[in-house]
Amino acid sequence: MITTKTAKKQLMKTDNRSLTWYLICRTAVITLLLGGAAIFYLQGSVNRSVIPPLFLLVGISYAEALISALLLQKISNTNLFSQLQIVWDLLFVSVLILLTGGVESVFSFAYLLVIVSASFLLSRRLTVLSAACAVILFGGILDLQFLNYLHYFNLFRSASDGTFFSVIFVHGVAFFLTAILSGTLAERWRHSEEQLQRKTIDYAELEKMNRTILSHVSSGLMLINAEGRIRSFNRAATVITGLSLQDVYDQDASEMFPGLAVGATVTQKPLNRAEGYFDRKTGEKLVLGYATTRAKGSQGEDLGILVTFQDLTLLKKIEEDLKRTDRLAAVGRLAAGMAHEIRNPLASISGSVQLLMEAENVQPEDLRLMGIVVREADRLNGLLTDFLGFARPKQPVKDPVDVASILDQLVDMLATDLRFERIEITQDYPGGLILTLDQGLILQALWDLAINAYEAMQGQGQLIFSIAKRATPAIIVEDSGPGISDEIKGRIFEPFFSTKEGGTGLGLASVYSVVESHGGTVTVDRGSAGGARFSLQFTAEDILNVSAK
Repeated sequence: MITTKTAKKQLMKTDNRSLTWYLICRTAVITLLLGGAAIFYLQGSVNRSVIPPLFLLVGISYAEALISALLLQKISNTNLFSQLQIVWDLLFVSVLILLTGGVESVFSFAYLLVIVSASFLLSRRLTVLSAACAVILFGGILDLQFLNYLHYFNLFRSASDGTFFSVIFVHGVAFFLTAILSGTLAERWRHSEEQLQRKTIDYAELEKMNRTILSHVSSGLMLINAEGRIRSFNRAATVITGLSLQDVYDQDASEMFPGLAVGATVTQKPLNRAEGYFDRKTGEKLVLGYATTRAKGSQGEDLGILVTFQDLTLLKKIEEDLKRTDRLAAVGRLAAGMAHEIRNPLASISGSVQLLMEAENVQPEDLRLMGIVVREADRLNGLLTDFLGFARPKQPVKDPVDVASILDQLVDMLATDLRFERIEITQDYPGGLILTLDQGLILQALWDLAINAYEAMQGQGQLIFSIAKRATPAIIVEDSGPGISDEIKGRIFEPFFSTKEGGTGLGLASVYSVVESHGGTVTVDRGSAGGARFSLQFTAEDILNVSAK
């Protein structure tokens, strides 16, 4: 919707433009008429005394036009300024008629030009008033000439009495008819101009609103022309991709976005829903969901393809977490049903074999075989225990605990473990972070991560423990091993998935289950030491105190 202030500004600009053209055209007409008349009198043998006054009037008109042009840049009331211009023109024409013969003057038609000019600058009522003023001025001149009061201008009663009155009547009628007709036409023209101006303002405002909407919409928008080059890129697209309009303008879309099928869609059918990948300059890999449609111009011309896209990276991660949770729930239900079915036979087998081993006539070779049976039964029982602990983790019993004390306990346990004698353990954490956690479960999860790092480093390297104090606090464990490739990063927390020979694949799965039971998340990326970097992130609600010792 157009504001009154904006409309007034536009109308004022229009009035100033009209007045400027009026001053220019008036100066040109005066130059043509008076200059031509002066030259005509100059070539003739009579009325040569009129020539100097005509040139004087031309000079006066130039001076007035110059002053008016200067004042026009400073005034705000253009209507009053227009009225003064019409008054000046009426007086100017009256003086011209006095100098060129009164009733015999050939310039009486100049009043008609003034009336027509008034119809374009003023309202119809003021135009008729201008015609009345012209009749009064012209009639006054003729009356004074008829009464012989204009001797100073060399004007006498040079025509018959009837001529004076007929000239006044004819000119009066012509003036009023011209005022009525030109005023009516000017009113219609002005109304049409205002309507056109209002539509022009509406289009400008609409274009501004469209640009504002496009710049604030949350989805990325990209226009690709028929040659496959990017021609438009909104603010949301810049936020998502990290690329500005200057970076992508007129670039080949298939080269800028190789993971999206947008280069070929210019000549193919639009896509309702598709997904692709985009690598940001920071190295982050995004999952983009996008759709394409044909873009048409105001005349129906084909502008190319409009691509709308959104960042689905976080949604995909949430989707994977939900799938993992569903799998864990299914495993939990399976574990509950199989626990007794497996444990009871194992206990019977182990107990029976142990009784057989106590017999007196058992051969040494039989004792060795029965020992293998007991040992493997115990291993299966331990594996089943770990599996049940992962599939049906107990609910954490949270108590306020200093996270640094948990890490200190873990480091003390690792120091007594011979497996870690060639591993350099770095403690890079301050105290003072108090969280509500189940200390036993978190310690077990950190122990599993330490064992996983030991196996990845093959017993030699650097193990770093640290704490991130922020809105979502985190316990960080990183090693100097080979790290985790992107191909398997999404599967390392799945049960029974392992890259180690003989591994059960339950260690990292148990870590994930413990942290999830606390309402937190586990992420993995490449650490500063070159290996894997695990971050156990907890919610802000778990924070009781954050301070530095």
